Amino acid sequence: MKTLYLECNMGAAGDMLMAALLELSENKQGFLDKMNHLGLPGMSLQASPSVKCGIQGTHVSVKINGSEEASIDVQHEHEHEHAHEHSHSSMHEIEHLISGLLVSARVKEDAIAVYHLIAAAESHVHGAAMDQIHFHEVGTLDAIADIIGVCLLMEQLAPQRVVASPIHVGSGFVRCAHGVLPVPAPATAYLLQGIPCYGGNIRGELCTPTGAALLKHFVSAFSGMPVLKIEKIGYGMGSKDFEAANCVRAFIGETTDTSQEIVELVCNLDDMTPEALGFAQSVLFDEGALDVFITPIIMKKGRAAMMLTCLAKTEKAETMAALILKHTSTIGVRQHSCKRYILSSNYETVQTEFGPIQLKKSCGYGVCKAKAEFDDVARAAREHHVTIAAVLKTLQQL
Repeated sequence: MKTLYLECNMGAAGDMLMAALLELSENKQGFLDKMNHLGLPGMSLQASPSVKCGIQGTHVSVKINGSEEASIDVQHEHEHEHAHEHSHSSMHEIEHLISGLLVSARVKEDAIAVYHLIAAAESHVHGAAMDQIHFHEVGTLDAIADIIGVCLLMEQLAPQRVVASPIHVGSGFVRCAHGVLPVPAPATAYLLQGIPCYGGNIRGELCTPTGAALLKHFVSAFSGMPVLKIEKIGYGMGSKDFEAANCVRAFIGETTDTSQEIVELVCNLDDMTPEALGFAQSVLFDEGALDVFITPIIMKKGRAAMMLTCLAKTEKAETMAALILKHTSTIGVRQHSCKRYILSSNYETVQTEFGPIQLKKSCGYGVCKAKAEFDDVARAAREHHVTIAAVLKTLQQL
């Protein structure tokens, strides 16, 4: 499985993530040319060699009308007395701007999804509706360029799985449009809920809201580095200097171990209607549960009951447990940590006499399986007035 691993020992910012991924790219100049012809007014992007603690990597600078923006740590604010101010933007304005850029529909969808995460965080922090939020640092054209750049490179690199280390957030205080705020800034802290992160002795903002939102959108698991046959390594350098090399390190390669650490959340229920239990099940699925199933059981005194089991990613355990407690009648949830072995899956569409049918192909551990998507099979059977068995028989003959 093609896997991208992001090492965030010095946090993550949009420009650092973009620079690290750019080092993995096979077409760096093509990426830079595309970025500089996106249609963002006054934006120019440059990539240049950068050395931190004796290690060479790439620094990406985004300039808007010749000015570059940076977060200002309080202890360094005297160095930025003439920091450039950008105008604020609403979510609607950002969506409109992104929708007009010269990029694919997938890149636009990813970029808007990242901004929705940021908007939700800002909305929560400021106690305002999302459509009333006007972005400050993250609402500027340079932040849009960072997000689009990362989304473009993710599309280009096309990893099947993205894993990241726990996030180093830094410590101290940072100055923003609202004043002096603790590190991590409130919006960043909100975005990092459910994600392993830590502070440390380094004074400064290491993880920005943009970096946190990009990680939350693209990363499927936060853990140590998986067993990886490394093909390429990228170093994305930040603009600040610390006693440790200020970079995001990106590894891309093949993993053969597709096991995952997950949690199993379980509770027994003997006083819920099937409809209410079905609703709780749908809520858990909507919030990202890997699977939710219900098993009939017999409790004490011969009472018929149901056992609800929810499988979830480890970092979502608390979120899922809270939802179970909210939407079911239980007063307690049991948690078990377990490991699951999974096949790597991808989809392909095959043409049949009954029209296109999507197949899910899963391979790994010396095994390959293929299964037709039932909705496609049912649609084909309905449209051609044949049985499901007839459609499946056609697929077997391909």
